[in-house]
Amino acid sequence: MITPVLIQLFEQGLNKLTEEINAYPDDASLWVVKEGINNSGGNLCMHLAGNLQHFLGAVLNDSGYVRNREGEFKVKNIAKAKLLNEIENTKTAVKDTLEQVSRKQLDKNYPLPINGEMVNTEYFLVHLLAHLNYHIGQINYHRRLLTVAQHA
Repeated sequence: MITPVLIQLFEQGLNKLTEEINAYPDDASLWVVKEGINNSGGNLCMHLAGNLQHFLGAVLNDSGYVRNREGEFKVKNIAKAKLLNEIENTKTAVKDTLEQVSRKQLDKNYPLPINGEMVNTEYFLVHLLAHLNYHIGQINYHRRLLTVAQHA
């Protein structure tokens, strides 16, 4: 079954997200937005946490999590420690959900339409993993861009 693999890969991705957030030199640098870049590392971190806690925790596991997607991109100046705590909450939601997902659920359509279409749950979980890693790459680039700019 694919769920043990997904658990491992989501955990690796969320551990990498923790490393990236920890690598920012201070809390303020998490929220800097340079010209030509739309989102800060902090906002992308909040987006990833909200995305996974919503689509896995709330939708598949009825966790009660309520997402504010717009707020994920508007919030500013949250301390690094709070972001790291949010990542830990996300790890728990992801693992708890995936440990309970059955093969039957994976084969069915995801409970919500995605971009107006119904998709297979297993497919959507792999999509969420790709989405996680895509934004981790953006956070890595954002952090390195700021670090190089500070030392130039």
